[in-house]
Amino acid sequence: MSQLTAPALSYPQGAARVILVLTAITCALLELIDATVVNVSLREISGSIGATTTEIAWVVTAYGISNVIIIPLTGMLSNYFGRKAYFTTSVIIFTFSSLMCGMSTSLWTLVFWRFIQGLGGGGLLSNAQTIIMGAFPPEKIGMANAIFGMGIIMGPTFGPTIGGLITDNFSWHWIFFVNVPIGIIAAFLSYSFVTNDPSAVKPKRIDYWGILFLVLGVGSLQFVLEEGNSKDWFDSSEIVFFIFLAILGFVLLVKRSLSIDYAAVNLRLYKNYNLVLGSVLNFLLGLILFGSVFIFPLFVQISLGWTATQTGMFMIPGALFSAITMPIVGKMLGNGVNPKTIIWTGAGLTVVFLMMLSFSSPTSSQGDFYFPFVLRGIGMACMMSPIITLSVAGLNPRDIGQAVGLSNAVRQLGGAVGIALINLFLTQKNAQVRGSMLGYVTDYSQQTAERISMIKQNFLARGFSMDQAEALANQSLEGMLFKQQALVSYDHGFFMVGLMVLIIFPVVYLIRYKKKEKVVVSDGH
Repeated sequence: MSQLTAPALSYPQGAARVILVLTAITCALLELIDATVVNVSLREISGSIGATTTEIAWVVTAYGISNVIIIPLTGMLSNYFGRKAYFTTSVIIFTFSSLMCGMSTSLWTLVFWRFIQGLGGGGLLSNAQTIIMGAFPPEKIGMANAIFGMGIIMGPTFGPTIGGLITDNFSWHWIFFVNVPIGIIAAFLSYSFVTNDPSAVKPKRIDYWGILFLVLGVGSLQFVLEEGNSKDWFDSSEIVFFIFLAILGFVLLVKRSLSIDYAAVNLRLYKNYNLVLGSVLNFLLGLILFGSVFIFPLFVQISLGWTATQTGMFMIPGALFSAITMPIVGKMLGNGVNPKTIIWTGAGLTVVFLMMLSFSSPTSSQGDFYFPFVLRGIGMACMMSPIITLSVAGLNPRDIGQAVGLSNAVRQLGGAVGIALINLFLTQKNAQVRGSMLGYVTDYSQQTAERISMIKQNFLARGFSMDQAEALANQSLEGMLFKQQALVSYDHGFFMVGLMVLIIFPVVYLIRYKKKEKVVVSDGH
């Protein structure tokens, strides 16, 4: 029987496959790059449109909220409208909203179009993964996920670099305008080469209540994670209110999803044991990926005085090592190497990377970080593809789209939680370290008096008055203290993230993997 049905399954070949995969990975990269590309340009944007530092954060928050709302819905929307139509429409929405972002002249206009851009971008990520997976036969699914994994790792890494280079050499508007020509080409290629999923089953109707509950729950949670640290968490009635809305939304979403057969988000898929563990691993993966990308630039710019462009350029080699390692990992998976072993190896290398960074000092230079970032690049590559593959292993083909959407949503949520936790940790650690250091900086400390005297003499020699020299000496000492407290706090932050990575080891051990299952799937196709 399998011999009769085998010819019905066809995969793109040659140039058609190359163009299809490049289109999908380019769209995924656009979505992920734009999640972080504005981070280094917020100061220039706020000055241009007259926004405060608190208000301008909404440019990032709006994109994150719409992104995490739409990603879990992509499976349902793709099945309802057809993958070709939905993916092409998402590219068009993303491209047009990018143009409008670049043309915005006020804060809330920009925030609105960033929200729309996130809706379009979220439709690209999960669909890009299913498109790439559908372009390869089952025995090469590891390679397909490796290709998609390259985009996931390189997107957040290249975003700040590209944003810094464009802002420094042109203007912040071009971080959005650059998407337009790429998006136009991607839309044409998507319409020409993307096909509908033959295994997709169109829902009876759209689950509007499920979408509403998802927006309420996920949107509120994302807001809490984005804004919680700046609003002092539970000391803010606004944060407490949105936490309540998030809990209410999730409770109603679960109840709705389990009571109908056309749910917007099919939570019944979590009956699959590996999908549950895969979601835990994807959450941890997002936490590590986005957390380390978030904390390192802050560390080197505040404590070591690096520029934004210098920081971004430094992180490129590590991403390139990921890109080189990904196909190797994909080939290993295709050859039957146990994915659990590969994940453990990647987690071990990532722990070593973070522990090495946790011993940074004021004399650390770029040369001290190259090898740790090579380890990070290889480690993330070893974890990414096997985790993506194991998350959807054994699922019915018609459920892959929904499962991929859930996995990507959980990974994005993990990144948001990771950044929120690191922010909270650094805030508390900075206060703790500063309190400890101030005990040694007193009027009764001979070392403090000698240091202030030396700095003051330096300013006097440069022509400043006694009062000016004394004030500048105290400011200089305060600056030294701030840099040292930040350095100690970031070292502890790297160590904390390293400890979080250790959670991966027991979770991977619990995954059910039998080599013979892979052979059966391949033969069945």
